[in-house]
Amino acid sequence: MIVRLAFRTLLFTILVPGSVLFWGPYYLVAGRARFAAHWPPGLADTPALALVAAGTLIYLACAWRFATEGHGTPAPWDAPRRLVTGGLYGWVRNPMYVGIPIALIGEAWWLGSPNMALLAVIVAVAFHLRVVLYEEPVLRRLFGSDFDAYCARVRRWGVV
Repeated sequence: MIVRLAFRTLLFTILVPGSVLFWGPYYLVAGRARFAAHWPPGLADTPALALVAAGTLIYLACAWRFATEGHGTPAPWDAPRRLVTGGLYGWVRNPMYVGIPIALIGEAWWLGSPNMALLAVIVAVAFHLRVVLYEEPVLRRLFGSDFDAYCARVRRWGVV
């Protein structure tokens, strides 16, 4: 079962977060020339790339948690069947949605791209709206009092 979940998670990750973190920025936002101008990265790029790595690792840790604890994937059509509250989800209710903008901010910094920074803001706002308008009502309906108790002890965005 875990192998199938890992494969489905990998496919989703390549298509959706991959589009937000790599395919879209590379082809549409920053452009090939900007990437080429910053490759290979230098020592001065380390802090920016550390943000990219941190955001990516947050996403991967959450995707793994979805498979192992939730018995599902990050894909909305293949969502976890159990409420995921362990790992990073013990600190913030939406760590995956925190990690992706962190990676985008790192990319914007690394590439010196205001358009990438704008993309990070747009993605963060879109994530917030998705969580508030869709995900939380669905989770409340699916998991009831367990979700309410989780919300009472863990903040939506960690600090807010």
